[in-house]
Amino acid sequence: MLMKRLTFWILLAGTPAFLCGQVYLNNSSFEGAPKDATVPAGWFPCELGTTPDIMPGPWGVYQEASEGDTYVGLITREDGSWESIGQRLPQTLQPGECYTFTLDLAHSNTYAGYNKPLGVRVWGGATKCEKGQLLLKTDLIKNTDWEEFEVQFVPKQGMRYILIEAFYKDGAFSYQGNILIDNISPIKKCTRAFLD
Repeated sequence: MLMKRLTFWILLAGTPAFLCGQVYLNNSSFEGAPKDATVPAGWFPCELGTTPDIMPGPWGVYQEASEGDTYVGLITREDGSWESIGQRLPQTLQPGECYTFTLDLAHSNTYAGYNKPLGVRVWGGATKCEKGQLLLKTDLIKNTDWEEFEVQFVPKQGMRYILIEAFYKDGAFSYQGNILIDNISPIKKCTRAFLD
């Protein structure tokens, strides 16, 4: 009887992992007290000069969050610098497996002079801040309302880190722009049919 109970509890404890198979990011909706030049809890800066802002409030940006109370703003500057943030995943994404997640993106027209639209690149890597594999590259985000973007990818090697960076349109000169990011979903397994 004890063995049956033990087996039942072992199976029950493992059930969420089998049913969900999801990887949850830490602070995936960038919650925190609104403040300028502050990296959201659970994230770290990757590019030199990265001073993201937790919105709304700072720099004249008052748009509501798409999920929760706050979101993050990243900028680019006239000197050619840009901001990027990263996070260590709670488990390694395996090579050859298909994964998918979503994130919400928007643009602000009132970001204290950093008002031009930017795109976003999302990278995966095996080490901190590594740009090992490009997972998503958007066009310039001009919409001020939140838009959901889906990311689907198959790691070429074990992937333990994610990096999100603001970037200029290819070939564009350096300028002052912004991108707003919120509501990153859990990373789930998917089928590979879309890549075949």
